[in-house]
Amino acid sequence: MSDHDPQSTPSPHLRASDAEREHAAERLRQATGDGRLTVEELDERLEAVYAARLQAELEPLTADLPDEPAGREPAAGARRVRRVPVRAGEGGTSWIVSVMGGNDRKGRWRIGRACRVVNVMGGSNLDLNDAELAAGEVTMTVVSVMGGSDIYVPEGMNVEVTKIGIMGGNDVDLGDDRPDPGGPVLRLRLISIMGGTDVSRGRPRSRRQRREELREQRQLDRTERHDRHHDEDR
Repeated sequence: MSDHDPQSTPSPHLRASDAEREHAAERLRQATGDGRLTVEELDERLEAVYAARLQAELEPLTADLPDEPAGREPAAGARRVRRVPVRAGEGGTSWIVSVMGGNDRKGRWRIGRACRVVNVMGGSNLDLNDAELAAGEVTMTVVSVMGGSDIYVPEGMNVEVTKIGIMGGNDVDLGDDRPDPGGPVLRLRLISIMGGTDVSRGRPRSRRQRREELREQRQLDRTERHDRHHDEDR
């Protein structure tokens, strides 16, 4: 039997799946980025979405929203891009400092116009997927000395990266750096000395996902070794 389609009519008695909760959460984030919901409304509804056990509990949380925001219908087969929310003004996180320790930022947080991240023999884990920007263009400067950061950016965020590595390096895997033409921009400045910063799109992987990926990689390695030995014996 195929998985339940998250866009189908909800049943009052069926349990909600993780895919259905994430679909509802993505519609709420999209609506916030388009100005249909306030940040406070988003927080309230996201809390209810992830607490929902039944499909019928999800339906009223998105009942007043269109399936696709007007004027931004994706082409057939194209991946929907969520515009990163911007709340222009002063304030927001401007400093994240990790000295012989670490900092994690995730969930709802606001990135200031100029955010400086300093890692000295320590590191920062920065999840930007639910963050909002204090301006249409913000700059995040990450300086790492014998340390580094893991930075996760959402699929719809435009990112411009410049990087310097001295006895270290920076790994940037973003694919399309302009997925939302005309949308807000994050300018990343990476400076690493005997350290490094990794930047990737999407949400951080759970421990379970990492274990599954490791198990799949080990299985692939065993298969490759078996094939190689088989070829050598022929």
